[in-house]
Amino acid sequence: MIQIANGGGLHPARNVVGGDFLHLVRFGIRDPNDPLVRDSIEVIDRILKHDLPQGPGWRRYNHDGYGQKDDGSAYDGTGVGRCWPILTGERGHYELAAGRDPEPFIKAMENFSNQGGMITEQVWDGPDLPHSRLKRGCPTGAAMPLCWSHAEYVSLVRSRHDGVCFDRVEPAYQRYVANPVQSAYEIWSLRHPLRRVARGKILRLILAEEATVVWSIDGWQRSEQQPAMPQRELNLWFTDFPTAGWAADSVFAFTLFWKREQRWEGRNWQVAIE
Repeated sequence: MIQIANGGGLHPARNVVGGDFLHLVRFGIRDPNDPLVRDSIEVIDRILKHDLPQGPGWRRYNHDGYGQKDDGSAYDGTGVGRCWPILTGERGHYELAAGRDPEPFIKAMENFSNQGGMITEQVWDGPDLPHSRLKRGCPTGAAMPLCWSHAEYVSLVRSRHDGVCFDRVEPAYQRYVANPVQSAYEIWSLRHPLRRVARGKILRLILAEEATVVWSIDGWQRSEQQPAMPQRELNLWFTDFPTAGWAADSVFAFTLFWKREQRWEGRNWQVAIE
């Protein structure tokens, strides 16, 4: 569960979505055509996107309470988060990375500005409210100009001129996108308990404290013990299990004995070898 600030309420974390992952593409860490990225874009477009007269806009995340209320009254600690022009710029950077022209997003940011060319923090994405001087796609009562929004606009214009995202980290791009290197490891932890691993990978168990791993690969007909090793710099413990010698469709089963507390975890885990 996650508590959303500004009166947004308590929600299951998996039900709260935002576009922050686009930075992974922008910085060169993820391929723009990665299926997970494309699927995530579908989700945020369905939940957060608003097609405004000036161009496309996106809210930060669902249940955002930082913004003016539906009746146009001011934010007073609670409200409704509206579309942020900066997020249109972020989407433009993604589109450029994906090989498409970001000009429509540049134009949208320009259209979101006021008569003096100042770009606001948020634009109104509800119906026109003449009594509150709020017009769809125009600045709300939020901060204006927002320097962050202007910086995003300048970065997008420069990126379009260069044909590449201005803040792409080239070594990261070469490693993760241009010439991706597959890791030999699959990571298991209590917070990320893998259920399956490809045969040939090294299964690495990462633990927060010293423990002995008691494990079996034949349904507990035989078992072995393997102590976790310390990694002092990261303040964790780990142990590796090469899977190349195990049969496909076998199951790696294990439990944990915590050394400091001298206690068993009291449950078993299983990881299928595929």
